[in-house]
Amino acid sequence: MIRNRKNFLVSGLLFIYTQWLLKRTFHEFSFNQINIDPGKSVLLIANHFSFWDALIMYKLNRKLLKKKFHVMVREDTTLHLHALKYGGAFSINKNSRDMIASLNYAAELLRDPKNLVLIFPQGKLHSNFVEQVNFEKGIMKITERWGDNFQLVFAATFIQYFRSKKPSITTYLKNKEYHSQSLKELQSSYQQHYDTAKKKQTEIVI
Repeated sequence: MIRNRKNFLVSGLLFIYTQWLLKRTFHEFSFNQINIDPGKSVLLIANHFSFWDALIMYKLNRKLLKKKFHVMVREDTTLHLHALKYGGAFSINKNSRDMIASLNYAAELLRDPKNLVLIFPQGKLHSNFVEQVNFEKGIMKITERWGDNFQLVFAATFIQYFRSKKPSITTYLKNKEYHSQSLKELQSSYQQHYDTAKKKQTEIVI
């Protein structure tokens, strides 16, 4: 398992680079406002469709959620992009014994109310407009450990071009009260949010 490392210089440079890269690549980034409890950590669950996903959520956190950012990423990605660990990334390899260590580490991060942990429960990249969002079971190892001692936030993000040469990002957020749930129930709750968000996205007229 590769853990994230604190390095204020590298983190600062990553933030500047991320801001520049997103501004250079995208026309605009919009999202709805939600209330964040300063006394609770945040477990952010998001759809996974591109290289940009973690960077988009990173910027969202800086602009709205304002927590210490942590994201679980595949180990091969972390090995390929070493700087990610300085931006809050830690690795998971579901084909390794270290998988449990990664899930336990994510759960431990949620102990601190200053932290945010971003999870892509699909595990792999899927189409931006996929019909069904399926969760892998590892996420339950995190939620079962801390019960409702964190704030659960759903994010559904879509990218479209509309009239600009550059694509626009739209993220739909929703606070969701978490009580002990099965994987099927958690997936169903997210699916409802995803379906509602996708419907809103397809109704946009410029």
